[in-house]
Parts: sequence; C-alpha cells; structure tokens
Amino acid sequence: MLDPRDVTGVILVGGKSSRMGRDKALLPVDGEPLVDKVLATLKSTLRTVLLVGDRPGRFEGRGIPVLPDIFPGSSLGGLYTGLFRAKTPYVFVSACDLPFASPRILRHLISVGEGFDAVVPLGGERPEPLFALYHKNCLVPMERLLKNRNYRIRDLFPQVRVRFVPPEEFPETDDARAFLNVNTIEEYEAIVNGRIT
Repeated sequence: MLDPRDVTGVILVGGKSSRMGRDKALLPVDGEPLVDKVLATLKSTLRTVLLVGDRPGRFEGRGIPVLPDIFPGSSLGGLYTGLFRAKTPYVFVSACDLPFASPRILRHLISVGEGFDAVVPLGGERPEPLFALYHKNCLVPMERLLKNRNYRIRDLFPQVRVRFVPPEEFPETDDARAFLNVNTIEEYEAIVNGRIT
C-alpha cells in the first residue's frame, strides 16, 4: 500500500474565475475560504502541501509555498508545476473550489495507488482529474501535451498507467458531492444557502 509520506498535496489556485467574477478560492463557505477548506482536507493526511498559481500575494499567511506556474494558463500546467516541484514521487492534486472535498476519498485513492501513474475517481461515468493522485512518470507526457498546446488532462490518461476508481468504492452516501466545484455565483449561493448540502 502506498505510504502517504510519499505524496505531496497540490492545490491549484491559478484559475481566472472568469464565470464567477471574483477569486473563488477566497470565497467563504461556513465562514472559511474555499482554499482553506481544501487545505484542511489535504493536511488531514499529507505532511506537505503546495499551492500552485500566479499572484501568490493572495495566499500569504498560510505558511505554505505558493509556486508560479511553469506553463501558465491551464489546470494541466498547474498540475505539471506541482508534480515537477514536489520532492515526493507522487502528488495528490485538488482544485481550490471543492467545498465538500473528502478526506476519506483522498485516503482511499492514495491507498490504491501502488503500481499506477495516476489514480482518478469517477464521478458517475466522468473522470474527476482535479481530485486525484499522480506519479512523476506523468511528467514527460504532460510536458509533451503542454508543448503541443493540448491542455486536456484526459488526453494524458491513454499515455500512462491509470486506475479509474468507480463510485461504488466510496460507500458513504455523501461522497457523491465530494467532486462538486463552484464555477458560478448561482452555484456558490446554492451552497451557502443550503440548497446543495
């Protein structure tokens, strides 16, 4: 079984939040910025967590490094930066806007990571590549995609050993919301007003 000490947490904070109109990483949910909720989830299992994204001044005071993107402008570029800079063979990446990120799912994905280059949960039938585990073996194909201006993380999967984890491996009833992210004001208001719980 994979040791969590071999995994660095990476939170992607470089998005432009264009649909939201303001920085969604800092939007409060239950009195806490979204990025801090995700940070607490990763720190519950992982010793080291990095933030990846430009404009690092937004995230001062958290006592963790904020790394600028090597390839700016995409989630794949942020993932590449975190994986490249991590001192461990694996990273666990998370988007910054997951109000219900699950420590239980995080631990399960790490526990089944041995022998794979990526462990990616399925939300229904769809891969959720921004709450997933990646090995440094992914760096070369990632760099190839980025240099070809292909920013689709899913195009990495045919090039590496990937284990997709279906929903039935997450037995708790509230796990379905773990991958819910916040893209619009309407989605944010639905969460803070309890219409999505």
